[in-house]
Amino acid sequence: MNILKKNWHLILLAFLAVLFFLTTSYFNYKTQEFQKSNGDGVDFVKWTSPDETANYVFTKYYSQENKLIIRENYNLMASDIMRPRSFRSDYGDIKPVSFLGIILVYGSIAKVFSYRVIPFLTPLFASFGLIFFYLLVRKLFNKENALISTFLLASFPPYAYYTIRSMFHNVLFMVFLIIGLFFGFMMLERVEGSRKKTILKGLFFAMLAGLFFGLTIITRTSELMWILPMLLIIWAFNIKKIGIWRLAVFLGFVFIALWPVFHYNTVLYGAPLSGGYSEMNSSIQNLKDSGAQMLQTTVSGNFKNLSGIMTKVKETLFYFGIHPRQSLHMFVYYFVEMFGWLFWLGSAGVVLFMIKFKKSKKRQWVFLFSWLAASFILVIYYGSWTFHDNPDPRSHTIGNSYTRYWLPFYLGMIPFFVYFITQVSRTLAKFIVVKKEKNAHFFFNFYISRRFLSNSLRVMVVIAIFFWSANFLLVGSEEGLVYLYEKSTRTRNEWHSLISLTENNSVLITRYHDKLVFPERKVIVGDFTDPNMVVIYAVLADKLPVYYYNFSLPGKDLKYLNERKLVKFGIQLKAVKKLNYDFTLYKIIKTK
Repeated sequence: MNILKKNWHLILLAFLAVLFFLTTSYFNYKTQEFQKSNGDGVDFVKWTSPDETANYVFTKYYSQENKLIIRENYNLMASDIMRPRSFRSDYGDIKPVSFLGIILVYGSIAKVFSYRVIPFLTPLFASFGLIFFYLLVRKLFNKENALISTFLLASFPPYAYYTIRSMFHNVLFMVFLIIGLFFGFMMLERVEGSRKKTILKGLFFAMLAGLFFGLTIITRTSELMWILPMLLIIWAFNIKKIGIWRLAVFLGFVFIALWPVFHYNTVLYGAPLSGGYSEMNSSIQNLKDSGAQMLQTTVSGNFKNLSGIMTKVKETLFYFGIHPRQSLHMFVYYFVEMFGWLFWLGSAGVVLFMIKFKKSKKRQWVFLFSWLAASFILVIYYGSWTFHDNPDPRSHTIGNSYTRYWLPFYLGMIPFFVYFITQVSRTLAKFIVVKKEKNAHFFFNFYISRRFLSNSLRVMVVIAIFFWSANFLLVGSEEGLVYLYEKSTRTRNEWHSLISLTENNSVLITRYHDKLVFPERKVIVGDFTDPNMVVIYAVLADKLPVYYYNFSLPGKDLKYLNERKLVKFGIQLKAVKKLNYDFTLYKIIKTK
């Protein structure tokens, strides 16, 4: 009994982590369909975005073939346009566009446990993320704050939503970051006893911190924009504690974690620092050139060119520009309005924390400053971009990219939200409960202690937020899980129809359904507006069955397209079947 009483926080946390894994895995368990045997049939494992599709396809392929290149020989005659979105093709070699971390990590696990575990790995890592979030917040604040913060994180809509949509990078990135921060703060602690134990412990945790920060970087390399300033702030406050050897070990294990990506970047893109994003490759090259020019300018003393170099660096780092007004609008939409309870009470917690600065510890201030700096960069950087994940550009929903890109901002605010409600509940309990015998108040024949009342208020807040979050997650927007589930059911029927109506080696030209039919069918993202692409369609139609799947064409439009636009290319469209209210499958027929 003493063990249970002493460790009830950890027992409750373990139960929460298991429950979170089961509930977030259930969506993919119900919507994804693996064949029950090795007989005939194809798995229906489909995702709602091109990025998720690319991550899954390459993760599965890596686990089975130990390769990250899918060969498509027909692309040699198709100018490399035969590929889905979020893929690239170089002379017939189809490669990932996105960061390789999730593919390498999940693919390595799937090599051992089968590719069927892939959809459930993010829920597994996210569950471990809850445990390490608890450990990190307990290290920074206290056990009470950590437990409440972890319950709030488990129900926080973006964390749960992007755990369920499990082939995005963002939750895995956050988990690695949380673990890296925890081991980083552990690295700074002294050990009671000999100096040798302190040194060994510091080096051990420096090794773990470096490894997980390296994994963080390979999962979303673009986040170095704010990770580096955050780490520099933590290092600046702890230069003496970290010293040379801990820093060397930390950096060494960061490099070890980066090495597999350096290897595959060289194989895929020709250089260790190159990647699938051509814009990022250009940015890296510009930064290298600017660094060389800055060094040359400093050595020569010709500082009049320094301003131009710094402008170039700024434009390279902020590829889409700096637009403070738009960033403010996005901040209001995706934080103040969407999660007002967290913003307002969390901000009040930050203010209250600063007011009580004399009671605060150094590590709490380090966390606050590093988090504020990172959050400011996140808001300005991503807020200056314009994302239209939702077809309606006026719609602000959980499915838009801001909510996943700003996960570090949201999660860092949670402990300050909890700090505020714990302080307020403690004050209210003191005000309501009159101090009497045994520090209790006689009320309706019950003795209510201040501690009981304070804890009850906190539980009520957590329960209220849980129900609000569950409603928001399920039906709170047009991209809620209920609607995604319904869409998945319709999509499965549509997929079965397309597979049954097309040959195994056929090509599907489409605008929106590339993520649905790849890799079972070859895919071209396009239509008939570009004559150069139509020429390629005609060439491919000589070699393969070629289909067009898009919005249904009225009879007069189909006639115009066949008789006026396509006739000169020697092809025409023939309707095969209307699959639903909006879309029809057409086949491209050669006429000469």
